[in-house]
Amino acid sequence: MTMFQYCAPCLFGSEGILGDELRRMGAQNVRPQNGRVLFDGDAAVGARANLRSRYAERIQLLIGQFRALTFDELFEGVKALPWERIIGKEDRFPVKGWALQSALHSVPDCQSIIKKAVVERLRRTHRVSWFEETGTLYQIQFTILKNEVTLLIDMSGAGLHKRGYRRLSGGAPIKETLAAAMVDITRARLSPLVCDPCCGSGTLLIEAAMAAKRIAPGINRSFAAMSWPLFPYEIWSAEREAATADERKEQPFTAVGGDIDAAVLRLAKDNAAQAGVAAHTDFRLQDLRDFRPQGERGLVLCNPPYGERLLNIKDAQQIIRQLGRVFPTGCGWQYAVISPEEQFEELFGRPAKKRRKLYNGMLKCQLYLFD
Repeated sequence: MTMFQYCAPCLFGSEGILGDELRRMGAQNVRPQNGRVLFDGDAAVGARANLRSRYAERIQLLIGQFRALTFDELFEGVKALPWERIIGKEDRFPVKGWALQSALHSVPDCQSIIKKAVVERLRRTHRVSWFEETGTLYQIQFTILKNEVTLLIDMSGAGLHKRGYRRLSGGAPIKETLAAAMVDITRARLSPLVCDPCCGSGTLLIEAAMAAKRIAPGINRSFAAMSWPLFPYEIWSAEREAATADERKEQPFTAVGGDIDAAVLRLAKDNAAQAGVAAHTDFRLQDLRDFRPQGERGLVLCNPPYGERLLNIKDAQQIIRQLGRVFPTGCGWQYAVISPEEQFEELFGRPAKKRRKLYNGMLKCQLYLFD
């Protein structure tokens, strides 16, 4: 059995829950780091992580790591790695990446040197002088952080947040991977009723429903590594069958969303249908001021407008005040709201029971949890 080293980039703040998820998938030697999780496993684990991970941004093969302060060190370090084990004579291998807080800070120069080093390694091992690069795609990615170089090959293709159900969305939608992290932190999949009074195109509620029903987020999409000889079709087929068999079709779950935009609610309904959870979601035309929790207990999961792209700051702050007014205390309900607003608790009108730092892209937010 061939073992591989993998890397799973993720949103800052979600490294711990991603690590736990990968352990449940059978990954070994799981090492959470800032903004990513490294782990080991066979080809089946790599396919499983692509298909089932709710929190990873993508899955990459980890080819090697080393320290480099000069372009010569970068070239020699890349050339020493066993690229020929993965990349064939006719395959494509473009290079992209980034560098931060490092002596080697010019990304175009690093791209060029890494490409030359890979070509030199493959030229000697494959004994060819020219690469037409017309075959299978192996996207090489590099990161250089504080002079530590990491070389990877992307397995996923499109980012794993692209589940396939959200063909269109409303303005400034929350990323699916961040929504899934909020679902995990709040244990929304276990709640009898989940509501979002600012639901937009429905991402939070759809991710909660998919988690409750154990629907693999990547079950309806393809991945770059599906064309790789090291990860044959039989592995992907078996993992898809196992993921489908693991679904909880009879698991009771209800999600209710409200919004004042009829057009965006139509998108939400279409997205839920594409995700296979239409029967468990209900989207209603409703003003936030009219929201009232229904039933003895449940969870409100909310991503109100921030004032970054959709509203001005004063309007966004007014929505937070409104949330505080329509979310009553002592009624058996819990509330979870994500926001970058530093004065959120003051505007909301009461302190949170817990807070969890998460990043929405590069925007630092807090997930506020209230009883």
